[in-house]
Amino acid sequence: VQLQASGGGLVQAGDSLRLSCAASGRTDRPYTMGWFRQAPAKERESVATINWNGERLYYATSVKGRFTISRDNAKNTVYLQMNSLKPEDTAVYYCAAAHYFTIPPDSNGMNYWGKGTQVTVSS
Repeated sequence: VQLQASGGGLVQAGDSLRLSCAASGRTDRPYTMGWFRQAPAKERESVATINWNGERLYYATSVKGRFTISRDNAKNTVYLQMNSLKPEDTAVYYCAAAHYFTIPPDSNGMNYWGKGTQVTVSS
């Protein structure tokens, strides 16, 4: 499976962004999809994950109520709607896919990764 993330950019605090991740290749399997992020000098952390049919969701505490993960299986695309962005949300955001849904998400358990997209939130 190949993953291509897009939608990052430079915004001001309080603004919104929507990230997209398009999957290609072996998309016929029921993958869990997730978003992770890594800020400079920090470890990669999970942001949100969604199971194959959208019925199971996970959000990091830091983004609950502000971010929404969704997916359109017909388009093989997963989205991350980010509202009320804060400077601490600044990071490279990565899309990933896994064969299983776990709570909390384990980046070591994600089977496929896309290249990141930079999100920068200015104060």
